[in-house]
This record gives sequence, C-alpha cells and structure tokens, in this order.
Amino acid sequence: MKTKNISAFAPASIGNVSVGFDCLGLALERPGDIVSIEAGTEPGVKLVEIQGDNGKLPIETEKNVVGVVVQSMLNALKRDDALAIRLLKGLPLQSGMGSSASSSVAAAVAANEYFGKPFTREELIPFAMEGEKLACGAPHVDNVAPALLGGITLIRSYDPLDIISLPFPSQLMCAVVHPDVAVATRDARAVLPESLPRDLVVKQSAHLAAFVHALHTNDWDLISRSMVDLIAEPARKNLLPHFDAVKTAALEAGALACGISGSGPTIFALCKGKNSAEEIAVEMGKIYADYEIENEIYVSKINRRGTEIL
Repeated sequence: MKTKNISAFAPASIGNVSVGFDCLGLALERPGDIVSIEAGTEPGVKLVEIQGDNGKLPIETEKNVVGVVVQSMLNALKRDDALAIRLLKGLPLQSGMGSSASSSVAAAVAANEYFGKPFTREELIPFAMEGEKLACGAPHVDNVAPALLGGITLIRSYDPLDIISLPFPSQLMCAVVHPDVAVATRDARAVLPESLPRDLVVKQSAHLAAFVHALHTNDWDLISRSMVDLIAEPARKNLLPHFDAVKTAALEAGALACGISGSGPTIFALCKGKNSAEEIAVEMGKIYADYEIENEIYVSKINRRGTEIL
C-alpha cells in the first residue's frame, strides 16, 4: 500500500506594502517554502528533516513554526495521528519576505489536505498565526493572509478577524532585491515609535484609502502617489544598509514606488509591466553590488493563487 505523502508550496510575501502597516500584504510568485507530510511511526508531530536553512532552524517540534502549526491543528481536531514532516526552505531567513509565514502556511495547507480538508482556507489562518506568534512574538497576519489566499489582502480587523482580498491591475509587478544582511523582526519592531502624532495618522490613513481606491480603478498615477510610509520606513531605514540609494535607483529607473518589504532587509518596488520590473530590479541590485554586498533579485507578478498542493 502506497504511503500518503502531501506537499504544499507557500510563496513569499511582502508585508505592509509600505502604505498599510500591519494591515496590507501581497503574495509573490517566488521564492517560497515546501512542507511535506506523511505518516510517522509514533503518535504526534515529528519534524524529521529541514533543508535549505544551513542548520539554523530548530528541528524540535515545539520550537519550529511548522511543528507548532500542525500540532495546533491536531489539538483542534482532537486527533493523535503519527506525522512525519519535512521542510524545504526556499526563502532566506530574516529576509522580510514572510519566511516564517510561508513555512506556517505551507504546513497548515499540507496538514489540512492530509486530514481530508476539515478546514476552509480562511479557517486555516488562526493556525498559521500560531507559527507567526512563535517566530515573531505576535500573531501577525499581513504575511500569512496573502501567502495563503494569494493576491493583495487587507486586514480590516483582527478581532473578529476580517480579511479582504483587493483587486489590482493585471500588469502590476514587483521588483525585489534581498541583500545578504539580516534584520530580525523583533529588532525592527523595537525601533518603531510607541505613539504617533494625530496629523501623521490622518495623512497615513488618507494614503491607504487612496491606494485601495487606486487598485480598484487601475489608477497607476494614484498608486504611485499614495504608496507612502510615514510610520515604519523613517524608523527602520537606518537598519537597512544603503536603503535611500536603492530607493532612489528604483524610482529613477521608473518604479511606481519603492519601500521596505516587511521588516527588511528586502526592498521592493511596484512596477508597471514585466520589462520595467526587470530593469528596475537590476538597478536596485547594482547598488548593493557597488558596495560589495551580495544580493538576489526577483521579478514577480502578484501571485493570485496563494499556497498550492504540489
């Protein structure tokens, strides 16, 4: 009898999208993580193999987001299946591209498929949030939602959880550069201001409202004008080497807008069309190359599919 083996791929994601701190996110086509689940030899969840992390991630079930997510699903279902899990990291750690969210979401989708789909996609979000809580100290959804559902997502409310999928122009592309430096989410949160002036909150709210309207109306100029970050970028950009130079290079090359992906160090630019995105990604990467900082560039459409069973 053939052993059931289920694998799921969850894509990278960009949290905040500059204009929507902790409430906006978008999914990329690549890179991403793969989680595979099959029957184990004894009851409970056992993470038997991790590849692609250079030995940096813990393999203990209770210390790894994959193990925590699947165990929380078993608890909810009141099951004691014997499960063996493998994690293939395609995403760099502490990259600002939703690395922990990708692993968490891939684990949730693979486990749900293995169990016979007892949960809807939306019902998987709280389980994936448990992984984010372990990795980041708080159950954020701005990477989980787009990685799971695809597209651009807006978190209207955490309690009750209310996630809205936004439309966007078909030609909208992302140019992404990931420099070989690490910025931990906890460190990036530590530099954020504890409170904000009322006028700044009003301005940021107006930018977010305009951005959402621009997506609905395919207004490229308004997308560009409204993608402004008055909250995180001023506080975090000093954690990212040469951020201002990379942003300037992207805008001069024709980017609609450019900002920090999540907590960094990855920087992304929104672009109109593939050719433009490819040119912009190269120019962004050149800045780091000039300073002899290794980097990877990616060019991606907005991933409409989210996490997929392989």
